[in-house]
Amino acid sequence: MNIRDLEAFVAVVETGSIVAASARLNLTQPGVTRRIQNLEQGLEAALLDRQSKPLRPTAAGREAYEHGRRVLRSLEDLKAGVGADAGARGEFRLGIMPYLSDAALALPLDRLRAAFPRLTLRIASGWSQRLLERVVGSELDAAAVCLPDGVSPPEELTAEDLGTQAVLLVAAPALGVPRPASFEALSRFPWVMNESGCGFRAFIRHSFEASRLPFVVGVEALSADLRMSLVARGLGIGVVTPAAFAGSPWRTAVEVIDAPDFRPSLRSWLLHRPPAGRLARPIALFRETLLESLRAEALLPA
Repeated sequence: MNIRDLEAFVAVVETGSIVAASARLNLTQPGVTRRIQNLEQGLEAALLDRQSKPLRPTAAGREAYEHGRRVLRSLEDLKAGVGADAGARGEFRLGIMPYLSDAALALPLDRLRAAFPRLTLRIASGWSQRLLERVVGSELDAAAVCLPDGVSPPEELTAEDLGTQAVLLVAAPALGVPRPASFEALSRFPWVMNESGCGFRAFIRHSFEASRLPFVVGVEALSADLRMSLVARGLGIGVVTPAAFAGSPWRTAVEVIDAPDFRPSLRSWLLHRPPAGRLARPIALFRETLLESLRAEALLPA
């Protein structure tokens, strides 16, 4: 088995095409195809479903990808460990959940680039469960996620607790939400939420169902700005972090709901597979600066 063949296969799985993989590896497309064919011959298995677009790995291909990423990461750790600038080169594949605001991420990413200029950052955005799966499967080196307070990350991952983030319930005055609003009163209004892949939405639904109260999603939208605009037009109750609220152009068109019986919060985590290896210093720097940013956000007025 040739390491170059393995690198080509991993690049195709991660980019979804021969064209994108050839650009990443600075190879011709026939060269990438030939390397993947060599790997398939060596493993005696078809690794890619050629009929799918983008290209997707077969069942054998997914297994090969997970093992292959670990092999390549071990080689990167080896190179970094004996190099003069250990830990300062290669890729850092970082997953980030949308609930972490742009303001919270700006400082950590800026400092990573400044401290490790030869480290290539590959940022992926997604909901908690998918990011957790990708870290467990070695598709990501680390992930910054938010989970409902009280929900713990998988035991096989190194999990660094970054503390809780309060969330605000907001609505347009025209919607007529009582002030203050009881838990039962909140159940009488529709909600403007993100897609169902978000664990926080499931947490809110469970909270209402546990009290035998309805939970109705009136509008589903991925973009935080779009959700706030929909809330401002009176289409339902929204959920937003204090920092996102403070920076929203719609903040003057909505009001924060006082709900003494329901004060949901998110707990932020930084997760990675042990050991961190060559990425120990970048992960530690990202954690420290992200924690600094989240603490600063907590001081913003609602």
